[in-house]
Formats: sequence, C-alpha cells, structure tokens
Amino acid sequence: MQHLAIYDMDRTITRTGTYTPFLLHAARALAPWRLLLTPFVLLAMLAYALKLIDRRRLKEWCQRLLLGGRVPRACLAPATESFADLVMATNIHPGALRQIAEDKAAGRRLVLATASYRFYVEPIARRLGFDDVIATGSVAGLDDIIHARIDGENNYGPAKLRLIEAWLRASGIVRSAVRVTFYSDHVSDAPVLEWADEAIAANPSARLRHLAERRGWTIVDWGF
Repeated sequence: MQHLAIYDMDRTITRTGTYTPFLLHAARALAPWRLLLTPFVLLAMLAYALKLIDRRRLKEWCQRLLLGGRVPRACLAPATESFADLVMATNIHPGALRQIAEDKAAGRRLVLATASYRFYVEPIARRLGFDDVIATGSVAGLDDIIHARIDGENNYGPAKLRLIEAWLRASGIVRSAVRVTFYSDHVSDAPVLEWADEAIAANPSARLRHLAERRGWTIVDWGF
C-alpha cells in the first residue's frame, strides 16, 4: 500500500508564517518604494481581525499593495528563490527536517499542502525534497503574469481537504488504496486531521493541542 506523508507548512515545518515575510522580501527586491505601503497592509490585517474581510481578500489586498496587481513570473522568480534560501537557513524546525528525512527514507510520497501561494512555495518544497505541492493558486494569464487574485479556493480550513481530495483524483490515487499521515500545527486543519489515517499535531497551537488530546492524536514538538 502506498503511504502519503502530507505536511502543512507554516508553523508546522517553518517556525513562523511565511506569507507576509515573503511579500516584504519580494517588495525589497522588486520595488522598495512599496514598503511605504506597509501601514496599509497593517490596516488590511486589522480589517481581517475585525471580520470586515475574509482571509482570501486579505491575501489579495496584501499582495496588491506590496507586489502590485500584476507581476511577471520571470521577474518574481529571483525573489522566490532567494526567499526559499532564507527560509531554509533561518526558519525551519529541526525536528521537521528529521521527520521529512524519515518519511522519505521509508519510501513515503511527500506532499506539501499549504494555504501559502504556490508561486513561492514550490522553491521551498524543492529544497525540502517534497514530491508534490498542493497550495493556493494565483490567476496567471497566457503572458505568465501573476495577478493579485486567487485562482480557485484559498487552501485553508475545509478547503484544504477538498483540494487534497481533488489532487488525489487528478493523480489517479484511490483513497482506500493509500495510507495517509498528516502533520499540522493548527486547528484549522482539523478536517484533514480527522480524514487522515494518522493525525500528527506538530508544534500545535493551544486549540489544536486540546483537540489532539481529546482525539488521541500524536503530539510532537519539532523545535529541537
């Protein structure tokens, strides 16, 4: 039986979130003047905290402010590659690296399933040795210009399970024919943790730790 090891990324593999740090990194590289718009990014975050906008809109607004509404993929590529190097050097849980290596050595198919954008996640996934990426997509035209708009669903909460199941179908994988281990730090991934054959709460938030204790899921700390 094939074994899939599916990982969340932010705060599961990485120590901190990556989306806002990536936008700031790319803005410094591509258009430093956009850093002057950072106060408006903070206002967008406040609007999200007050439930005036949803997470999807927050991500689109922040991208528009710090990267612009349209950016050629070729122009963005150097920033995504250098950011991936930075993440690997400064923002990875040591225990996550050990677990990834263990899963790979055991012949498991490594899948990264994250709400972060595919265009900057893929270089990180390559460096970590993942086989597949399931991430939030961006609208990109035939001219290969990335727009500040999400293509399809934001890969977060219940949508993550839907996108994983869609990936299984597109890959020709029958759910009953595979064993799935899923690693996550956050309670928003509860639908996938419930669906997995083996649920691992890695560096869990307080709410996920409480849920994991009630469900009997394995709890691990990858900070060391």
